[in-house]
Parts: sequence; C-alpha cells; structure tokens
Amino acid sequence: MENNKNYLINVKGIQEVDGENETVELTTMGSFISKPNGHTFIGYKEYDEENPSISSNNVVKVDGSERVTIIRSGEVDTRLILELGKRHQCHYNTPVGSILIGVSTDTIENRLSDNGGRLHVRYSLDFNNEQISNNEFYIEVTKKR
Repeated sequence: MENNKNYLINVKGIQEVDGENETVELTTMGSFISKPNGHTFIGYKEYDEENPSISSNNVVKVDGSERVTIIRSGEVDTRLILELGKRHQCHYNTPVGSILIGVSTDTIENRLSDNGGRLHVRYSLDFNNEQISNNEFYIEVTKKR
C-alpha cells in the first residue's frame, strides 16, 4: 500500500453550461493511497488563481468503478457523491450560504492501480430538478521519481 505525498496529480475538468464549454486544468503534488479493500484516495491542495492565499483541500475517494466521492474543504465546502445509475442530493456550502444540488453520474472509468493511474468521471448537476451543467473530469496520478 502506497501512502505518501510524492505523487504528481493532473486534473482536467470540463463544464458545459448552455452549450458553452469551460476547461480548467491543474497540475500539483499530492497524495495517493490504495487500500487492499479496493478503496483509493487522491488528495491535493488547490489554490485560487486570482487570490493564491485562498486554497481548498480536495480528497477524491474511489470505490471501484461504481462510486466516487469528492470532498472539498476551504472557502467552499462540498461533498459530491457520484454513483452510477443514482441521483444524489449534495450540499454545496459557499461563503454566502448553502444550496442543495442534484448529481447524476453517467460514466466512471477507473484505471487506478496501486501505483497511480487514471480516473474519468462524467456527471450532470441540477438545481430544483432543472439541469444546470454537464461536467466531466480526468485525474491522472503518477509517482514522482
């Protein structure tokens, strides 16, 4: 079982709202833990582009190829549960208040092993049962040499 912060984490997120795509990419050092029970954890810190003194801690918990949980803490606190074939309601806590959003997952491609690998997830978000965006992200984890 690997457990250290010596991993290169590449994250690419794509969000489509009203036919317009926005892509965000991040490369940072982080941690990667692969447990014998099949649970995998990816941890990394993300800094605000406009104000680098603001950061968030991100943990991505992968349970096989059926469920991914994203936990973000900092300026914005969220816990998104992405599970194939199920819609979850998740709280999205912001500095101006909390909202409840629906999350429906279309794709989870888990190609993570004990030493890293790749994860691809595609999902949609809704508010008051009205779809607000289609989203997908790719995470690539590589052990730093």
